[in-house]
Amino acid sequence: MTAGLVSVVLWQHSYAMDEQRVSIRHGGHTLNGVLTTPRDGRERHGLVVYVHGDGPVDATHDDGYKPLWEANAQAGYASLSWDKPGVAGAPGNWLDQTMDDRADETAAAVAWARARPDIDGDRIGLWGASQAGWVMPKVAARTHVSFVIAVSPAINWLRQGRYNLLAELRADGASASRTSAAVAKSDTTRQLLERHATYEEYVKAMSGDLDGMTADRWSFVSRNYTADATRDLAALRGVPVLLVLAGHDLNVDTADTERTYREVLGAGGALTAKRYPDATHSLLKRSIEQSDLKVTLTALFSPRSLFADGFVDGQRQFLTDLGRTSGATP
Repeated sequence: MTAGLVSVVLWQHSYAMDEQRVSIRHGGHTLNGVLTTPRDGRERHGLVVYVHGDGPVDATHDDGYKPLWEANAQAGYASLSWDKPGVAGAPGNWLDQTMDDRADETAAAVAWARARPDIDGDRIGLWGASQAGWVMPKVAARTHVSFVIAVSPAINWLRQGRYNLLAELRADGASASRTSAAVAKSDTTRQLLERHATYEEYVKAMSGDLDGMTADRWSFVSRNYTADATRDLAALRGVPVLLVLAGHDLNVDTADTERTYREVLGAGGALTAKRYPDATHSLLKRSIEQSDLKVTLTALFSPRSLFADGFVDGQRQFLTDLGRTSGATP
């Protein structure tokens, strides 16, 4: 019985692609990365460069990216990702970064990849989730990208924060008094940010009720709370963009995101928006994400089943269609 379970787990975590660790020099330090490539016999491949969302994310996102990388490989594309600074032994601290810092880092990774003989420098694009929505347009302003896959991206940091707060309160069935108190606390936090308050001032204003806000996190938010992708999105005009939106997103106002993307990018006809009604912000199936046990068991025994129906296939089809356009279909 145990041997059978082990065999199932090993089989489910065996992906149809080759994987190697790589090192990328940037800003005087090293990015610890993972590069996966298709097993199709071709000498050169297009590349999907991964831009993480918020949080201390390692190169594989605890292996959560691997089903997506496999889909990329099936479409003839390599995938590149790296540990955030300070994660998995990488130098630095991701909480010291601005969105511009993250864009510079990503542009450096694109330049590194473009110099490789096994990567087709004319077919390098970006994949990014959530917070990456503020990073990817900045990357496109720094270097040529062939496409973008934007998963649950937000537009405006402060609007997103308010939307997230109210959505989670509604999901919890919060009372009117609890909601009013939470909104007042959020307003106070915004006022502190706008007057460049120190962390000590924040702690005092919150009377010790910090909701996990550390000094490093306060510094990170202070650097980035004015982020707004609206103007930066212009750098993606004419670039094929796959906008992926979830039906149960408590983090991002998908209506605001889609409206802004269509206003800025829609006229050129290069924008494709896909909605997945059963998906959460992370594009997992809602029925799975609602249970930590289901997430753990599914990740262990059937990791490709974590994602909302059609999401992985849709990404693969998008890349396959790009390959046809460029004449590089595997």
